[in-house]
Amino acid sequence: MQLNDIVDLERFALGDAAFIRQCRETLDRDGVLVLPDFLRADALAMVHAESVGKQDRAYFCAQNHSVYLTPHNAEFGDDHPANRQVVSSKGCICDDEVAEDSPLRLLYDHPDFRGFVAGTTGQAELHPYADTMSSINVHYAGQGQELGWHFDNSSFAITLLIQKPDAGSRFEFIKDLRDAKAGRMNYEGVEDLLDGRVQPDVLTMEAGTLVLFRGRNSIHRVSPNESDKMRMLAVLAYNAEADVSLSENVRMTFYGRLS
Repeated sequence: MQLNDIVDLERFALGDAAFIRQCRETLDRDGVLVLPDFLRADALAMVHAESVGKQDRAYFCAQNHSVYLTPHNAEFGDDHPANRQVVSSKGCICDDEVAEDSPLRLLYDHPDFRGFVAGTTGQAELHPYADTMSSINVHYAGQGQELGWHFDNSSFAITLLIQKPDAGSRFEFIKDLRDAKAGRMNYEGVEDLLDGRVQPDVLTMEAGTLVLFRGRNSIHRVSPNESDKMRMLAVLAYNAEADVSLSENVRMTFYGRLS
């Protein structure tokens, strides 16, 4: 299988500087880049079949956390936006469970795709995780499961929607609600969101859509799945530096194992 078997390279010219520049301008302006039908139908069918076939291997867990993904801040009460708890619940299969001939792995490893991501996000270079679990993940969210409101620690995220539920599982966000670099956490704005006084934007997408999202300053969530159809999503993760592994604590929390 070649890259053009997975992605229509006439429509998505991953190696073309003008296309990359256009995508970067969109990502910088909107905080999100959405490329519908990024996976060809046959490649999407293969990824879907693999994900369904390995669903029973997924490690399901739920965590309570603050939207800032930080420990309890003793300067504030439990009901303060810095400490208020939301829940995230999902299943996950790890990189070492993704087949060697999977379209996800060919896409992730291909230098043209990696160059496209680097150019679009403004990274000088990109590297896979040094551990065997974290580069490619497939996430599962069944009925009632959700991804709670949060800001990302990483500068960008890459996702591919594999299966869309019949209801719920909306990707909701507010762009640039904080400025982490400047230390402006915008507790009032977060409180307004959590209390329902402001409404987020909603990003609509269908299966096969590639999304690049800047989530460090843009708060976001995936609302609860309101159907009995599983939401399945691939996450493709790179690092700006080589030889980076997720900590043992993070791997145990989200994967249920260390290797």
